[in-house]
Amino acid sequence: MTLPELQRAIYQLSVEEQFVLLETLVQALKVRNQPKLDRHTLVNQLRGCLKKTGQSGLTDADIELMREERLVEKYLK
Repeated sequence: MTLPELQRAIYQLSVEEQFVLLETLVQALKVRNQPKLDRHTLVNQLRGCLKKTGQSGLTDADIELMREERLVEKYLK
């Protein structure tokens, strides 16, 4: 089916069918536009964000403190 044929066929559908078609198109576009994540690269990027030059990496306690501060900021302010 060509694009003009499809466009004409859309007007033959009920409103409910048009909404289903629209949702299907949106979902298809979301799937196509999601970049493939390379987990190794992502982990290395996150490590780079957390570690500051000339300092050792963050400890579990440091991360927990950051998490707690973020939650307080998010929910109590």
